[in-house]
Amino acid sequence: MPDTTERTPGGARDILRLALPALPVLAAEPLYVLVDTAVVGRLGAVPLAGLAVAGVLFSQVTSQLNFLSYGTTARASRFFGAGRRAAAVSEGVQATWLALAVGIVVLVAGQLLAAPVSGALAGGDAVADGAVSWLRIALFGAPLVLVTLAGNGWMRGVQDTRRPLHYVIAGNAASALLCPFLVHGIGSWPGWGLPGSAVANVVAQVVVAALFLSALAAERRRAPAADPVRLAPDLSVLRAQSTTGRDLVLRSLGFQACFLSATAVAARFGAPSVAAHQVVLQLWSFQSLVLDAVAIAAQSLIGSALGAATTDTSRARAVAGRVTRYGLLLGCVFGVVFAALYPVLPGVFTTDAAVLATIPVAWWFFAALQPVAGVVFALDGVLLGANDSAFLRTTTLAAALGGFLPLIWLSLVFGWGLAGIWTGLTLFMLIRLVAVGLRTRGGRWAVPGTA
Repeated sequence: MPDTTERTPGGARDILRLALPALPVLAAEPLYVLVDTAVVGRLGAVPLAGLAVAGVLFSQVTSQLNFLSYGTTARASRFFGAGRRAAAVSEGVQATWLALAVGIVVLVAGQLLAAPVSGALAGGDAVADGAVSWLRIALFGAPLVLVTLAGNGWMRGVQDTRRPLHYVIAGNAASALLCPFLVHGIGSWPGWGLPGSAVANVVAQVVVAALFLSALAAERRRAPAADPVRLAPDLSVLRAQSTTGRDLVLRSLGFQACFLSATAVAARFGAPSVAAHQVVLQLWSFQSLVLDAVAIAAQSLIGSALGAATTDTSRARAVAGRVTRYGLLLGCVFGVVFAALYPVLPGVFTTDAAVLATIPVAWWFFAALQPVAGVVFALDGVLLGANDSAFLRTTTLAAALGGFLPLIWLSLVFGWGLAGIWTGLTLFMLIRLVAVGLRTRGGRWAVPGTA
């Protein structure tokens, strides 16, 4: 008898169908930053430093607003699971209105604060001037970045992760092709230098946002007259989305406080320590992209399962169990791979003997944490898909304040170095593992229906 277990909704095929296209979308921005850095780097150290300062500021602002993706996925997927695609798309419309409103606030505030904040971070007038010139142009793309986040959210909600992949590739490809010409010029035209990079960035955002908006328009045309896609702002939906957004922004701020503090404290132990920490942290960020792709699939499938349910949530619970097992398996694979690559991989990032001698302190924490991270990311996706954002906010902040942050700063006081910092990260992950594990097992997250 053929095995049909993986053909059930939420099986391996569904998870791979949603996760694989989502992974390049998650990786697109880091890859574009690498291209941008390489192009601007040819201008010299000062423009590159200006890009570094401005890029960090811009990405910090926009990354804090990723609730426009995650919150929208949770709400839209419930309607999609209930067979109400137009209502799911309408959630995307409301998220787009919210994105435009918040984006305009970010644009205006950014223009006012660009100079003083860049000056405080840059440490030099020339670097600060370059950062301001880039940031003030790039900020015009902020509303469009948020429209893209909202677009990713509702499309994931209707279990379409392929079109966002095509849209992001189109925008980033256009920007990558334009960037060298706008920065360095062509023929007798000398180019715009560092500001040219910002213009290319805005072009990418225009292309991607336009594609997402055209997708909304196409959905409206296809929707049946009895169940139309509503274009007008709906204050009740906007309030609900804002509440979810508040919880996810606070959760994200908890992450940022921890990782920025960790880098700041690592720097106090000297250049080899902060360099070693940075190498291992970048690898942590890389594997997070893969685990995030699985979590995105979990969000869409869990929301759909709960939206389709009236009283029986067994399908959602089955999906949660399946995603957790896949997350654990993926984490174990990562752990074995990174342990096996220890003799060669650090040397890819640096040849400095002092840094290479310091990396093992963090490396074995990093490798050992992979199975824990696989489960935590998977369960985060389950609870995000169930729109259990208040619980995730509270437990993340509790793990940060009760685990990670105290050990980071105690490491500075007692001289524990990277061992103390990565012990803090370990405690942070273990607290979250217990919290999301108990929550998922208890089942209070599994609320059926579209509410």
